[in-house]
Amino acid sequence: MSSDRQDQPTDLQENFTLRMRGLGSRTVLYQQNVAASLGLYNNDFLSVDILREKGPITAGELAKLTGLATGSVTTLIDRLEKNGFVRRENDPNDRRKVIIVPLYENKEEVTNTYHPLHAAMIKLASSYTDEELEFITQFLDKASAVLEEQIHHLSSSARGKAPS
Repeated sequence: MSSDRQDQPTDLQENFTLRMRGLGSRTVLYQQNVAASLGLYNNDFLSVDILREKGPITAGELAKLTGLATGSVTTLIDRLEKNGFVRRENDPNDRRKVIIVPLYENKEEVTNTYHPLHAAMIKLASSYTDEELEFITQFLDKASAVLEEQIHHLSSSARGKAPS
């Protein structure tokens, strides 16, 4: 394969990246609608989703993952705790730190909100073989890693720029 071929994306590769962007946009819009239906701010719900994925973490870790200032994260955690989505626990290894524990999985309104999507995704997944699902899952893991790398890159470069 020539280096020109590697430097120039194919039409199929271009179409793929456009579809990935479209999927990302639809995911953001879906999450915004879920947040609104639960009476949460979008950043609050994004934090809830991060906690669902990562499990209990410190407020500082949540600030890093969301890109929010620690003071904003404290206020966000206050709101989530008040609404029963998280609870604070003292870190057994460092008394100065607090661990944020997600609680929302058993909340009926969250289950009811996500059930239609979950059912539709299970139906979609059932149309693939186990081998295909393993391949798709590997791809999604790799795509998530690429996105996390790009988020880190953007957030690092944005720190040096003041908003205009």
